[in-house]
Amino acid sequence: MIYGYARCSTDENKQDINRQVRELKQQGVSEANIFLEYQSGMKADRIQLNRLLSLIQPMDTIISTEISRITRSTKQLCEIIEKAKHDKLCLMFGSFIVDRRKDLDPMTEGMLKMMGVFSELERNIISQRVKSGMANAKEKGVTIGRNKLTIDTLPEPFLKYYPLYTSGSINKAELARLCKYTYPTILKYVDLCSRAEK
Repeated sequence: MIYGYARCSTDENKQDINRQVRELKQQGVSEANIFLEYQSGMKADRIQLNRLLSLIQPMDTIISTEISRITRSTKQLCEIIEKAKHDKLCLMFGSFIVDRRKDLDPMTEGMLKMMGVFSELERNIISQRVKSGMANAKEKGVTIGRNKLTIDTLPEPFLKYYPLYTSGSINKAELARLCKYTYPTILKYVDLCSRAEK
């Protein structure tokens, strides 16, 4: 079986995950087997990645567009490599293929781990720059953070389909699909509307 994993650090309102999905499909992954996640690559306990790792069977293949999509943690990458070795999996990170269904030569394994180190380093550098930029902005009196979510700031796609939900024509999962938002995002919007209507 071939599985795909696509990840963005922030939600669909901030980053578009569709490019990754499109590339995974081009590599032969069916949409039903693509796992989507909006979480930091440094976070070890990711729901969709854990689901994927629990589903895979020996000789399966996992594809992501690049190594940093799977993880930005060197420690977690080493754990995934070990799982791949144990379960004889094939890992594909863009054009870099790690086939643990056969013995992996030391050079390839070393290169893979070095890629993980550089991915984590890149993430740490970006994080440091963001913190520095935020501190600089605060000194200049700029307000940092997201605008507070209110009824007036709910996105248009949600407002368009929300009446179908309130009328009982669709459920929350269908509302999320129509809006092209994640289920947790829809729960947050519905909860806000429910509180406003009381």
